[in-house]
Amino acid sequence: MELHATRTIAADRATVWAALNDAQTLKECIPGCEELTGTPEEGFSAVVKQKVGPVKATFKGDVVLSDVVPGTSYTISGEGKGGVAGFAKGAAKVVLSDAADGGTDLHYDVDAKVGGKIAQLGSRLIDSFARRMADQFFERFQDHVEGDGAKSAAAD
Repeated sequence: MELHATRTIAADRATVWAALNDAQTLKECIPGCEELTGTPEEGFSAVVKQKVGPVKATFKGDVVLSDVVPGTSYTISGEGKGGVAGFAKGAAKVVLSDAADGGTDLHYDVDAKVGGKIAQLGSRLIDSFARRMADQFFERFQDHVEGDGAKSAAAD
């Protein structure tokens, strides 16, 4: 399954890049994320609980960053195992560029695969779920960078 989208974030590239590399920000933005530890240099370990259709699972896995061009792009890839529910694995190429309005365009291309019990749910349900997860992540990320993060910095 492939997903492609671009979001314009009302923040400079350095701010967006820093947030994309911050474990706490990522944890807050990943739907169902209960734990995210590690660093961009060493990789991250995550625990994510999700319900896909009738299947509930806790996925444990690792995420690594590669092809890193600081301030511009990276590829984030990982694999999570959900026990009898199956597995999910994928990669996303994330590219930042200056937006015409002074913000930052965040473009992503995602390629993901699932297997096991979850894969038996059918591609329409899985594709819909994956789109919703990506939308929720990037919506939360955009809100964090534009709003919550900026508001808490202004309050200090």
